[in-house]
Amino acid sequence: MVRRKIWITASLFIVLCLFGQTLLAQDKQKTDHSYKPLTVKLSEDGSKYMRFIMWHQIWATTNNLSVEDAKTTITPSIRRSRILAFAQVSPKFLILTHFGLNSLNPNNLTSLGSNGDAPQLFLHGAWAEFRVNPQLYIGSGLHYWKGLTRLSSASTLNFMTMDQPRPFVHWHSLGYTDQFARHLGIYAKGAIGKFDYRVAINQPGANPLAGGASYSELSNISYNGAYTPNKNGDPTGKTIIEGYFRYNLWDKESTKLPYAVGTYLGAKKVFALGAGFFAHPNGAYNNSTEEHVNISHLAVDAFLDMPVANGEGAINAYASFINFNYGDNYIGRWAGTGSVFYGQFGYFVKSAKIMPYVAIQSGNYHGHHDEAGNEANVSSINAGLNYYILGHNAKLTLEYHGINNDLNNGSDISQIRLQAHVFL
Repeated sequence: MVRRKIWITASLFIVLCLFGQTLLAQDKQKTDHSYKPLTVKLSEDGSKYMRFIMWHQIWATTNNLSVEDAKTTITPSIRRSRILAFAQVSPKFLILTHFGLNSLNPNNLTSLGSNGDAPQLFLHGAWAEFRVNPQLYIGSGLHYWKGLTRLSSASTLNFMTMDQPRPFVHWHSLGYTDQFARHLGIYAKGAIGKFDYRVAINQPGANPLAGGASYSELSNISYNGAYTPNKNGDPTGKTIIEGYFRYNLWDKESTKLPYAVGTYLGAKKVFALGAGFFAHPNGAYNNSTEEHVNISHLAVDAFLDMPVANGEGAINAYASFINFNYGDNYIGRWAGTGSVFYGQFGYFVKSAKIMPYVAIQSGNYHGHHDEAGNEANVSSINAGLNYYILGHNAKLTLEYHGINNDLNNGSDISQIRLQAHVFL
């Protein structure tokens, strides 16, 4: 089993290197790879504009290599295909629209693209924002101004890792209260000096995954309190409050859009400390006592991204600690009542255009047990290599992904993934 994993990883690494060398050879021919943002100026000075962004992330993924005697297969997929546009025609308001698809693969393709349940283009974000004063902006719609951690609002354009590492503890509400990590609601955001903030009041969606049932037999709780009337027959659990607060000790980061940068590749010197929360009063329901349960999560994190070696290299480091509370022994698709630590580290070698990295996650959830009935930690590791053809605009990533004691079924997961990423 170990020999097979090493052979597959080595083969894909050789492919990545050969492809990279071919592209480097083209660079030596003085090919113009310069990039300018796709922007339509709506005024002479460019202060009024419309910006367009489109990107594809194409994957090739092995099957679960932890399954004994399984034949090795490689499956192609479109992890993301997105289009985003936002317009600023006055400093007092902004409008943004984001749509696309996720996870299109041979198993969910349909013959005509409209039959079956294949992933279709759908709305990821649509919000309008108004400036009250330079320190306060208020917006509403289907938005991504999320609370809890930095990675809860991670940009998918410039991950340091290949993707948001699974289990999705930072996208903890994905599929339970939101539409692919986006909520409908109202938010406020702004910056005062090197301190910035975002808070939001949202309403949960009405179609949670599998009714929000717990994966733990020890729990009588379901994450469906918003869809279960209280004892008086009145609706409850219809409000979610979340927020994230950050202080930048060095360079300030932009708060124009919610998307947190994964790595600046040495272009900025950033050290940011953050704290966040997510509260869903009466969001869960105890099927045994027939009472509603409050959901509340708290987190702290730190992010470091800075040039080193006289600008010839850069380091990226991030760590977060999250305390989840869904109610006694609850286990969800991504996390459960308990705590989790996540950390990542990468080093960018500018001359070689590469960035090796590793990311680890360790979760201790009260309701998660192994087959023998013992409490079992959930751990994961993602180790990979980015090759930057043109920064984040065009890159290749090779990654090993592994999970021990997966929350959904308690089994191990082991995969090797290759990604081609291009955005304009």
